Amino acid sequence: MPTETPPDQFSLETPASPEVSPRTIPARSRNAWSPRDLVLFLFVFALLLLVVSPLLMYMAYAALRPLVGWRVPVRALGNNPYFLLIVQSTFYALLLGYVYFLVAVNYRQPFWAALAWRKPTTRQAMLFFLGGILLCLVVQLAPPLLPDAEDFPLLRLFSSPQAAYAIAAFAILLAPLMEELIFRGVLFRFFECQVGVRLAIVGTAALFAGMHVPQYWGAWNHVLLISLVGVVFSLARGLTGSLAPSVILHLAYNTGLMVAFFFETHQFRALGGAALF
Repeated sequence: MPTETPPDQFSLETPASPEVSPRTIPARSRNAWSPRDLVLFLFVFALLLLVVSPLLMYMAYAALRPLVGWRVPVRALGNNPYFLLIVQSTFYALLLGYVYFLVAVNYRQPFWAALAWRKPTTRQAMLFFLGGILLCLVVQLAPPLLPDAEDFPLLRLFSSPQAAYAIAAFAILLAPLMEELIFRGVLFRFFECQVGVRLAIVGTAALFAGMHVPQYWGAWNHVLLISLVGVVFSLARGLTGSLAPSVILHLAYNTGLMVAFFFETHQFRALGGAALF
């Protein structure tokens, strides 16, 4: 008697899609995850990241500064960790709204199902979390293979214990879900539909690493390691067919990094000579 995969279990095989007449599929569903929408998504992604989010926050700060009595001059905001976290959070919020419109309104598909979110069992979630912690340990213990720098843009944001706590909270609570939603959710679905799972793994891992290059500029060993981490996250998405494993891996990885950094810097009080990995 043939056996079936339980609905709450991951399967490494992609089930065959039933043959459906194109006439039975709404026009918008037939055009879902098209190259045109991929180009538009990347344009909106870059526009929100580089222009809209910073501009909105600069304008808001300039308007509120005389009313609230903030002392930091506008020209110094580019190095202020709290301002940069707010800009990044604004970018995530705007992009999430665009993704929801694209999937739920334009494509008329269930939001999480369209992004391949499948709820893992408790055992699976624990295994993925342990895998993320193990990945963190491997990264921290990996020998340097490329020229590295003791100072780089991301490390400079840890300018005080208060800033370090804020960055750690952001890195654990918000960044894993949003970055995986973007790379292993939306972008993976675009690449998967157009060029297949293998190239989707490569493409999303490369884009993930590319987004982090400015944060590690000059610290090329860190760039190599974050590239390998991105490959692991994309492999988890490709092999399981679900977004959930990469989110859990990312959450555990960031948690491990922040906890290690917390103890290495004596509760973030000795930030001067500490390395992020």
